Amino acid sequence: MSAAAATAVVALKTVTLALGGLITYFAFNAYRRTTARPIGALALGFALVTLGALLAGAAHHAFGLDSDYVVLIESALTVAGFGVITYSLYVN
Repeated sequence: MSAAAATAVVALKTVTLALGGLITYFAFNAYRRTTARPIGALALGFALVTLGALLAGAAHHAFGLDSDYVVLIESALTVAGFGVITYSLYVN
């Protein structure tokens, strides 16, 4: 990967982390105000998706993990997060 592409990936992951963190924060605050379990699940789902981006970047840059494993970690947490988000929107 070129240096420019690597810089772009780091920048985009940083924005993903910031926006995902904000969404998680707002959803968790809404859960605390309402104590509605679906909103708590929504916050958890966004936290998992955001965590996937964070852990994938950390695994690659800090620990030198192979790109295949990085994609696997991120994909697994994204699937889990979207599963929880789907559940939160489905339950009543």
